[in-house]
Amino acid sequence: MMAWIEKYIMPTAVKVGNQRHLLAIRDALIGMIAITMVGSFAVLINNIGASTTQPDGTVTQVISWWEPMMKGIFGEFWKEPTGQIWWGTLAAMTIFAVFGVAYKLAKSYGDDGFEAMFVAAAAYFTLIPQAVDVVVGDKTVSAWGNFGWGFFNGTALFAGLIISILATEVFVRLTRVKFLTIKLPEGVPSAVSRAFAKLFPGMITVFIFALFGVIIKHLTELDFNLWINKILVSPLSDAADSVGFAVLIVFLIHLFWAFGLHGNNILGGIVTPLMTKLGTENIDKFNGVNTALKEYHVLAGSFLDAFVYMGGSGTTLGLLIALFFASKKRRQMVALGLPPGLFNINEPVTFGMPIVLNPIWLIPFMLTPIVLVITSYFAVSVGLVHPIVTNIPWVTPPILGGWLATGGHLSGALLAAFNLAIAVFIYLPFVVMQERADKKAFEAAKK
Repeated sequence: MMAWIEKYIMPTAVKVGNQRHLLAIRDALIGMIAITMVGSFAVLINNIGASTTQPDGTVTQVISWWEPMMKGIFGEFWKEPTGQIWWGTLAAMTIFAVFGVAYKLAKSYGDDGFEAMFVAAAAYFTLIPQAVDVVVGDKTVSAWGNFGWGFFNGTALFAGLIISILATEVFVRLTRVKFLTIKLPEGVPSAVSRAFAKLFPGMITVFIFALFGVIIKHLTELDFNLWINKILVSPLSDAADSVGFAVLIVFLIHLFWAFGLHGNNILGGIVTPLMTKLGTENIDKFNGVNTALKEYHVLAGSFLDAFVYMGGSGTTLGLLIALFFASKKRRQMVALGLPPGLFNINEPVTFGMPIVLNPIWLIPFMLTPIVLVITSYFAVSVGLVHPIVTNIPWVTPPILGGWLATGGHLSGALLAAFNLAIAVFIYLPFVVMQERADKKAFEAAKK
């Protein structure tokens, strides 16, 4: 089986992990981490005392003393700075993604990426409606020259990624057409010369997307962003927010890890945009007023980091705890792996045990995340645990991450602690089995 996987599965996995478009998406979204983190914590600060409607209709408040305390310390307008941070970060994240993906993708083709960013952004803006419908009294009027912020935030993320990739592909290819390149004399500054060299490719690219947007609108009576959302994004998001999809992605991620490949990186270009989009929509709802729990997405944002990847992929913090209680020979591994494991860094464990290509340890390593993602999805979907409403850094320590990711709800911390206990119990029999096998091998060696 190992030989079959190495022959038929591994080459495809490597190709997916090195696919330039997925790499560009992954690297751009990772590069935005400072923006998404500060925006998430701004929403958390503003809404940690917010009211939530439970499935039975009752309204609960997490920390009732939070808002009076903040008003007493910072005054009546204490929410304004953090509100502006949210507006300048998460509310505009699609625009940052358009710039980032275009830059990374153009760089992968050997271009400097500078002009590609602006061309991709211009292509995106040409496909945004020039007016929004506004209700004035009992009438709905078209307000020309206004952008709906739904075209900037996470809701439009997939459309932004698609347009950014397509625009960059067209632009880079046009820059390689010689008769479209303007060559200036050698004495002209390099920045000016470079800009003029890509003048026609940039102009043609923007024109192509503007024409394409007009054609789509006349054929479908929908603007490009809305059309993409209707035919692709909504069905894909609905499918992603399901327990089946959750189980599939954690299985594939850990299957790649089983062979020493970074599963999160390989699938990051596919999984990260989906989770980011759903997570941002949850944050926007949390930033609203009294949103019912059933309106939130379950598999969203930092769901896996908060409830599954405790200690890193495979929930290896559970393995370290099991080793501490049931293994005398591997206490050194506990001492080596625990400090980084508390921050979800587990390479010392995965390669030090080793777990990679080790049939005994691979069973609990792959089984544990699947069990935890099922328990977590069920707990959130039935309302036992508050949904994910804040992005957290992946290095946030376990249990604390569950509390922060759910907006300061104790239920998030309790679920993380419960899942960690499950992980320990899953790993424990395998630790005992390995200890017995080592003992038998040692006794056999003495004979």
